Amino acid sequence: MADEIEQRGINVIRGLAMDAVQKANSGHPGTPMALAPLAHVLFTRIMKYDASDPDWPDRDRFVLSAGHASMLLYSMLYLTGFGLELDDLRQFRQWGSLTPGHPEYRHTKGVEITTGPLGQGFGNSVGFAIQEKHLRERFGPELCDHHVFGIASDGDFMEGISHEAASLAGHLKLGRLVFVYDDNHITIDGPTELAYSDDVPKRFEAYGWHVVQLGEAANDLDKLEAGLREGMAEENRPTLVVLRSHIGYPSPKVQDTAAAHGNPLGADEVARVKEILGLPPQDFYAPDDVVLWYREAGERGGEARNAWEARPKPDEFEACLSGRGLHGWEQKLPTWQSGTSLATRVAIQETLSAVADLVPGLFTASGDLTGNTGMQVKSLGTFTPDDARGRLIHFGIREHAMGSAANGMAVAGLVPCVGTFFVFSDYMRPAVRLASIMQAKVCFVWTHDSVGVGEDGPTHQPVEQLASLRAMPGLRVMRPGDANEVAAAWRVHLDGEGPTALLLTRQKIPVLEGTAERAPTGVAAGAYVLAPEGAGRPDLVLIGTGSELQVCVSAREQLAARGIAARVVSMPSWDLFEQQDRDYRVDVLPTGVPTLAVEAGVRFGWERYADDVVSIDRFGASAPGEVVMKELGITPEHTVERALALLDAVGSGGS
Repeated sequence: MADEIEQRGINVIRGLAMDAVQKANSGHPGTPMALAPLAHVLFTRIMKYDASDPDWPDRDRFVLSAGHASMLLYSMLYLTGFGLELDDLRQFRQWGSLTPGHPEYRHTKGVEITTGPLGQGFGNSVGFAIQEKHLRERFGPELCDHHVFGIASDGDFMEGISHEAASLAGHLKLGRLVFVYDDNHITIDGPTELAYSDDVPKRFEAYGWHVVQLGEAANDLDKLEAGLREGMAEENRPTLVVLRSHIGYPSPKVQDTAAAHGNPLGADEVARVKEILGLPPQDFYAPDDVVLWYREAGERGGEARNAWEARPKPDEFEACLSGRGLHGWEQKLPTWQSGTSLATRVAIQETLSAVADLVPGLFTASGDLTGNTGMQVKSLGTFTPDDARGRLIHFGIREHAMGSAANGMAVAGLVPCVGTFFVFSDYMRPAVRLASIMQAKVCFVWTHDSVGVGEDGPTHQPVEQLASLRAMPGLRVMRPGDANEVAAAWRVHLDGEGPTALLLTRQKIPVLEGTAERAPTGVAAGAYVLAPEGAGRPDLVLIGTGSELQVCVSAREQLAARGIAARVVSMPSWDLFEQQDRDYRVDVLPTGVPTLAVEAGVRFGWERYADDVVSIDRFGASAPGEVVMKELGITPEHTVERALALLDAVGSGGS
């Protein structure tokens, strides 16, 4: 039963949601109205948190996977004292406000992760639950003992990522994960029956979840609390609490209709609903006694937080919360001598193996390609359903969920390094984009990075993916040219912030002369002179990335035999190069010197750095990798031919 002030508080939440959407003339009022009792129960009866310290590491997490219902969360953050004010609610969906259309991590205190594309928040929650289970088993419940709660909609569960994430969570026995399925039977197009007839409870039972069917209990606080607590008591299975709600409740006009999904109710209907709820007609009504009651709820976790903070914590635990290595970790980075040859996917495995003990939060993972992608770091041990202390996760063939879970892990402080073939980055793109928006510290390791993959053919040979990822703001794209550049790239990632795309070869490539000395600083700058032209000004600059860097080095030698002084520039990262000052960039790429780039991918974007590009502006072919490279012109000989043509075109050419 709801106390009088609890019912008033729930009605205030509904009023705030209606008013904010109405004022913005944009947004989703229906779900916040329907789920106001659920949010009330979570924030006042269930969750462990301290609103005065939103980042307390051992707090319970709340993830609104149905991020379009953001006013539900914003209302609770205001009422319980996370720092939002009524003026922030009045600025819902406006430029520069703390209340954007979908919750944004690091933008609004109390928002655990950025949720927008449906299903992503559900996958993120699996990452949060992985972090909780691992740290609890590794360091003990005194330092880590919390739950992950979330709300998912019909849309979340229609999206394919939810199937992958739910399957994985059931397999890993993530018992601290409790999700509420808002079964309101409505999507934008109309009733869910238009396109959706899944038996969701049976589906989740098949995944190994504990399912609690609450039925018509959306307004019954005690039943809501009991269902959530039943989920919390289930330690060996994640829980789905199935709740039949009525979108837009209690609006006479829009309840149980698509009109409540993404449109304001209209001033007249808002007034009618407020009258039904017993609210005064004023906008953004929040009486002092209700706000005080919620603020007291927001403070209850302070005692638990103070007790947690007083407990001693090993450096390894602190590192697992900060995404950093222990002091001196970089001294463990390996180097390779020129003349040796190895695939850069092998180089990342050797790099991670060398530093694993000094990066306590490092996790490696792969989508069924652990050995193929360099993620097989045996010293980490394997994270299993019955032993979560290991730090290598087998995601199976679930790239969508792997990317999303990695975002949750990174936001929680771990250092996830997740691998698959580069062409399958297309499956992960929504999660990569959200990692870039949030600046989540995920290392996306994509191997088999060119047509050098060979026999698998064009379906498995990435051509356009590199250019498309370079277009993504906030993503550090790095394509190392040899093993030493791999180690340097990993240091850039771990010492830096935000996500990195690390693109690595399947095939062996040589360790090049000069990288052991120059890569540590050169890679961090995005580009550097690997092979200088000698005395004087160069006749030509050759820019190489990845496996094509060796092509440039060989072409330089052939050009030198013709009396042409060519400089070789390694450019593993456009993003980092653009961050350098103009003097450095001009020093590496002198103005007025003809420049030829060589890259086994589309030429798109190279016009900013090069006068011409040896590129692959078509899909690949099935043949041995070296044959495909040769047939498509990624050779020193073709590079020399194109260099001579470029020099002729600009009127210079040595002797």
